[in-house]
Amino acid sequence: MARPRTQPYHHGQLREALTTAGRALLEEKGIRGFTLRECARRAGVSHAAPAYHFASIDDLLAALATRGFDELAAAMTAEADRASGDAAGRLIGQGVGYMAFAAGNPALFQLMFSREANRLETADLAAAAEAVRRLQAAAVEAAIPHASGEIKQRMADFATASVHGFIALLLDGQIGGKDSSRALKTRGLALLSAMAETVVRAGG
Repeated sequence: MARPRTQPYHHGQLREALTTAGRALLEEKGIRGFTLRECARRAGVSHAAPAYHFASIDDLLAALATRGFDELAAAMTAEADRASGDAAGRLIGQGVGYMAFAAGNPALFQLMFSREANRLETADLAAAAEAVRRLQAAAVEAAIPHASGEIKQRMADFATASVHGFIALLLDGQIGGKDSSRALKTRGLALLSAMAETVVRAGG
Protein backbone atom coordinates (compact mmCIF):
# COMPACT_ATOMS: atom_id res chain seq x y z
CA MET A 1 0.00 0.00 0.00
CA ALA A 2 1.34 3.42 -0.97
CA ARG A 3 2.34 5.69 1.89
CA PRO A 4 0.56 9.07 2.07
CA ARG A 5 2.63 11.97 0.76
CA THR A 6 3.67 14.55 3.32
CA GLN A 7 3.11 18.29 2.89
CA PRO A 8 6.09 20.72 2.70
CA TYR A 9 4.75 23.22 5.23
CA HIS A 10 6.78 26.25 6.24
CA HIS A 11 7.49 26.59 9.95
CA GLY A 12 4.50 28.78 10.91
CA GLN A 13 2.18 26.96 8.56
CA LEU A 14 3.03 23.64 10.17
CA ARG A 15 1.91 24.83 13.58
CA GLU A 16 -1.37 26.12 12.18
CA ALA A 17 -1.94 22.95 10.16
CA LEU A 18 -1.41 20.78 13.23
CA THR A 19 -3.68 22.99 15.34
CA THR A 20 -6.42 22.87 12.72
CA ALA A 21 -6.11 19.10 12.37
CA GLY A 22 -6.06 18.68 16.14
CA ARG A 23 -9.20 20.70 16.62
CA ALA A 24 -11.08 18.68 14.00
CA LEU A 25 -9.85 15.44 15.58
CA LEU A 26 -10.89 16.60 19.05
CA GLU A 27 -14.42 17.42 17.92
CA GLU A 28 -14.68 14.10 16.07
CA LYS A 29 -13.05 11.68 18.52
CA GLY A 30 -12.97 13.53 21.84
CA ILE A 31 -10.04 13.67 24.23
CA ARG A 32 -9.75 9.89 24.50
CA GLY A 33 -9.29 9.49 20.76
CA PHE A 34 -6.77 12.30 20.46
CA THR A 35 -3.19 11.47 19.41
CA LEU A 36 -0.31 13.47 17.96
CA ARG A 37 0.26 10.77 15.37
CA GLU A 38 -3.29 11.13 14.03
CA CYS A 39 -2.99 14.92 14.02
CA ALA A 40 0.17 14.59 11.95
CA ARG A 41 -1.50 12.15 9.56
CA ARG A 42 -4.43 14.50 9.02
CA ALA A 43 -2.10 17.44 8.48
CA GLY A 44 -0.20 15.39 5.91
CA VAL A 45 3.15 15.43 7.71
CA SER A 46 5.36 12.76 9.25
CA HIS A 47 4.56 11.51 12.73
CA ALA A 48 7.75 13.17 13.98
CA ALA A 49 6.87 16.62 12.59
CA PRO A 50 4.70 17.80 15.54
CA ALA A 51 7.81 17.81 17.77
CA TYR A 52 8.95 21.01 16.04
CA HIS A 53 6.11 22.86 17.77
CA PHE A 54 4.57 20.55 20.36
CA ALA A 55 6.84 18.48 22.57
CA SER A 56 3.92 16.42 23.85
CA ILE A 57 0.22 15.87 23.36
CA ASP A 58 -0.41 18.17 26.34
CA ASP A 59 1.31 21.05 24.52
CA LEU A 60 -1.04 20.73 21.56
CA LEU A 61 -4.08 20.38 23.81
CA ALA A 62 -2.96 23.49 25.71
CA ALA A 63 -2.74 25.41 22.43
CA LEU A 64 -6.24 24.27 21.49
CA ALA A 65 -7.67 25.23 24.89
CA THR A 66 -5.96 28.63 24.73
CA ARG A 67 -7.46 29.33 21.33
CA GLY A 68 -10.80 28.17 22.68
CA PHE A 69 -10.75 30.71 25.49
CA ASP A 70 -9.74 33.45 23.05
CA GLU A 71 -12.69 32.57 20.81
CA LEU A 72 -15.01 32.31 23.81
CA ALA A 73 -14.06 35.83 24.91
CA ALA A 74 -14.62 37.10 21.36
CA ALA A 75 -18.05 35.43 21.17
CA MET A 76 -19.09 36.91 24.52
CA THR A 77 -17.96 40.39 23.48
CA ALA A 78 -19.66 40.21 20.08
CA GLU A 79 -23.01 39.17 21.55
CA ALA A 80 -22.77 41.79 24.29
CA ASP A 81 -22.20 44.45 21.63
CA ARG A 82 -25.31 43.23 19.78
CA ALA A 83 -27.45 43.30 22.92
CA SER A 84 -29.46 46.21 24.26
CA GLY A 85 -27.45 49.15 25.50
CA ASP A 86 -28.03 48.81 29.24
CA ALA A 87 -25.63 46.86 31.44
CA ALA A 88 -28.12 44.10 32.20
CA GLY A 89 -28.65 43.56 28.49
CA ARG A 90 -24.92 43.28 27.90
CA LEU A 91 -24.67 40.76 30.74
CA ILE A 92 -27.35 38.67 29.05
CA GLY A 93 -25.59 39.08 25.70
CA GLN A 94 -22.35 37.76 27.13
CA GLY A 95 -24.22 34.72 28.35
CA VAL A 96 -25.68 34.17 24.88
CA GLY A 97 -22.18 34.27 23.41
CA TYR A 98 -20.92 31.85 26.05
CA MET A 99 -23.66 29.33 25.35
CA ALA A 100 -23.41 29.70 21.57
CA PHE A 101 -19.67 29.04 21.62
CA ALA A 102 -20.11 25.98 23.83
CA ALA A 103 -22.90 24.57 21.67
CA GLY A 104 -20.86 25.08 18.51
CA ASN A 105 -17.65 23.61 19.91
CA PRO A 106 -18.73 21.00 22.48
CA ALA A 107 -15.56 18.89 22.65
CA LEU A 108 -13.27 21.92 22.77
CA PHE A 109 -15.46 23.52 25.44
CA GLN A 110 -15.34 20.36 27.54
CA LEU A 111 -11.54 20.24 27.18
CA MET A 112 -11.23 23.85 28.33
CA PHE A 113 -12.99 23.09 31.61
CA SER A 114 -11.96 19.46 32.08
CA ARG A 115 -9.64 17.78 34.53
CA GLU A 116 -7.23 17.32 31.63
CA ALA A 117 -6.97 21.10 31.28
CA ASN A 118 -5.78 21.36 34.88
CA ARG A 119 -2.54 19.59 34.02
CA LEU A 120 -1.77 21.67 30.91
CA GLU A 121 -0.85 24.83 32.87
CA THR A 122 0.78 27.19 30.38
CA ALA A 123 1.06 30.92 30.86
CA ASP A 124 -0.89 31.60 27.67
CA LEU A 125 -3.71 29.26 28.71
CA ALA A 126 -3.94 30.81 32.18
CA ALA A 127 -4.07 34.31 30.69
CA ALA A 128 -6.76 33.38 28.16
CA ALA A 129 -8.92 31.76 30.84
CA GLU A 130 -8.45 34.77 33.13
CA ALA A 131 -9.56 37.11 30.33
CA VAL A 132 -12.92 35.30 30.19
CA ARG A 133 -13.31 35.59 33.96
CA ARG A 134 -12.51 39.31 33.78
CA LEU A 135 -15.16 39.80 31.10
CA GLN A 136 -17.80 38.28 33.33
CA ALA A 137 -16.66 40.25 36.36
CA ALA A 138 -16.64 43.49 34.36
CA ALA A 139 -20.18 42.88 33.09
CA VAL A 140 -21.42 42.34 36.65
CA GLU A 141 -19.50 45.42 37.81
CA ALA A 142 -21.24 47.50 35.15
CA ALA A 143 -24.66 46.14 36.14
CA ILE A 144 -24.25 46.87 39.87
CA PRO A 145 -21.60 49.64 40.08
CA HIS A 146 -22.62 50.81 43.55
CA ALA A 147 -22.67 47.40 45.25
CA SER A 148 -19.95 46.35 47.68
CA GLY A 149 -16.98 44.38 46.49
CA GLU A 150 -18.25 41.30 48.29
CA ILE A 151 -21.62 41.43 46.52
CA LYS A 152 -19.97 42.02 43.14
CA GLN A 153 -17.77 38.96 43.64
CA ARG A 154 -20.71 36.88 44.80
CA MET A 155 -22.79 37.92 41.80
CA ALA A 156 -19.90 37.31 39.38
CA ASP A 157 -19.66 33.77 40.76
CA PHE A 158 -23.43 33.39 40.51
CA ALA A 159 -23.54 34.63 36.91
CA THR A 160 -20.72 32.32 35.83
CA ALA A 161 -22.21 29.32 37.60
CA SER A 162 -25.62 29.96 36.05
CA VAL A 163 -24.39 30.27 32.47
CA HIS A 164 -21.76 27.54 32.64
CA GLY A 165 -23.94 25.15 34.62
CA PHE A 166 -26.84 25.36 32.18
CA ILE A 167 -24.79 24.77 29.03
CA ALA A 168 -22.64 22.08 30.65
CA LEU A 169 -25.73 20.13 31.74
CA LEU A 170 -27.20 20.58 28.28
CA LEU A 171 -24.07 19.26 26.55
CA ASP A 172 -24.00 16.30 28.92
CA GLY A 173 -27.61 15.48 28.06
CA GLN A 174 -28.75 15.99 31.63
CA ILE A 175 -31.39 18.55 30.64
CA GLY A 176 -33.32 19.43 27.50
CA GLY A 177 -33.09 16.00 25.91
CA LYS A 178 -36.63 16.16 24.51
CA ASP A 179 -36.67 19.88 23.72
CA SER A 180 -36.47 21.35 20.23
CA SER A 181 -33.69 23.79 19.35
CA ARG A 182 -36.17 26.66 19.68
CA ALA A 183 -37.32 25.46 23.09
CA LEU A 184 -33.71 25.16 24.28
CA LYS A 185 -32.95 28.71 23.15
CA THR A 186 -36.05 29.93 24.98
CA ARG A 187 -34.98 28.13 28.15
CA GLY A 188 -31.49 29.53 27.87
CA LEU A 189 -32.69 33.11 27.40
CA ALA A 190 -35.12 32.74 30.29
CA LEU A 191 -32.29 31.58 32.53
CA LEU A 192 -30.05 34.45 31.41
CA SER A 193 -32.81 36.99 32.03
CA ALA A 194 -33.44 35.59 35.51
CA MET A 195 -29.71 35.64 36.20
CA ALA A 196 -29.36 39.28 35.17
CA GLU A 197 -32.45 40.26 37.16
CA THR A 198 -31.04 38.56 40.26
CA VAL A 199 -27.68 40.32 39.82
CA VAL A 200 -29.29 43.74 39.49
CA ARG A 201 -31.59 43.14 42.43
CA ALA A 202 -28.68 42.00 44.60
CA GLY A 203 -26.84 45.19 43.75
CA GLY A 204 -29.67 47.28 45.14
